[in-house]
Amino acid sequence: MSRLFEKYQSDIRPALSTELALKNPMEIPRLSKIVVNVGLGEAINNSKLLDVAAEEIAAITGQKPVITRARKAIAGFRLREGMAIGCKVTLRRSRMYEFMDRLTSLALPRIRDFRGVSPKGFDGRGNYTMGLKEQLMFPEIDYEKIAGIHGMDISFVTTATTDDQGRALLKHLGMPFRDA
Repeated sequence: MSRLFEKYQSDIRPALSTELALKNPMEIPRLSKIVVNVGLGEAINNSKLLDVAAEEIAAITGQKPVITRARKAIAGFRLREGMAIGCKVTLRRSRMYEFMDRLTSLALPRIRDFRGVSPKGFDGRGNYTMGLKEQLMFPEIDYEKIAGIHGMDISFVTTATTDDQGRALLKHLGMPFRDA
């Protein structure tokens, strides 16, 4: 069992219950999944970039990614329907908590001039999405073996009903929000 999940069960759930004044234990917000998405527009010209990105995402998350394809053609971008343009991974249960623990304790502190993540990435229903500009902050990535720098979007899907509940949950889980 993950270190963060044990902390959630023993410390965070009771703290959230009192902080949010929730009487029913099923109302207490929890993390349901984390989606890591890499969109590579350059993959239209060079399909090897997508393979390298998929290997890097697999190393970071510990799970094989799914290749995402274009839904419709856009002539201005030379994009046809069905072309591979990215990859994504949906993490649940123990892998989700392991990834969250590594993200907050190892990867985010390695960003130069890091002052916290923006608190504005909530969608109104308690889910949070953040973007990273490069994959180099993860310790699993070797600097000598990268083909190119690419960013990624990380979405934290919670069972919270409001942004305040989602923010409280992620703050207790260790997400370093900066003061807005």
